[in-house]
Amino acid sequence: MTMAKRDTYTPDSLLAVAVEVFNERGYDGTSMEHLSQAAGISKSSIYHHVRGKEELLERAVGRALEGLFAILDEPGAVRGRAIERLEFVTRRTTQVLMAELPYVTLLLRVRGNTRTERLALARRREFDQRMAGLLTAAVAEGDLRADMDVKLATRLLFGMINSLVEWYRPGAGARADEEVAAAVVRLAFDGLRT
Repeated sequence: MTMAKRDTYTPDSLLAVAVEVFNERGYDGTSMEHLSQAAGISKSSIYHHVRGKEELLERAVGRALEGLFAILDEPGAVRGRAIERLEFVTRRTTQVLMAELPYVTLLLRVRGNTRTERLALARRREFDQRMAGLLTAAVAEGDLRADMDVKLATRLLFGMINSLVEWYRPGAGARADEEVAAAVVRLAFDGLRT
């Protein structure tokens, strides 16, 4: 992957290049030289914007996490029955994943090898716990079946959503994206039976 040489880079455009390289090579397999080559700028130009590649990772996973956690403060996530809030969060999580695909892909690939990765994993666990709380509340309200382990259900639900990073490709348009989000919600909460 080689990008066209650019005279100037903004922190955001440099971040986009870094995320692309991290997703292609893996964070551990990416050097500052790889980033420099992909951006078409010198390493010293990169250091003008950031302290190093871990700062780029921190910004990238931070962007993904901010998008996900912001959902939890939206009106649809805090008002109504637990099942309605859970469906809302499921739809919005799918939408954020599609809108921020490279950043969420990177977030889902961190393994805990650095301080930034460990913090990102802790935040992902926190998000999962909040979702497990919503599932528990929906069971308690009688809207979801009680015979399934909540932690397992949470993992399966978000495993389905997170699998989009493997096959989803942007570009089909907002309507197609909404169809994907709606299908995830229908499949998760209504199943495949007629």
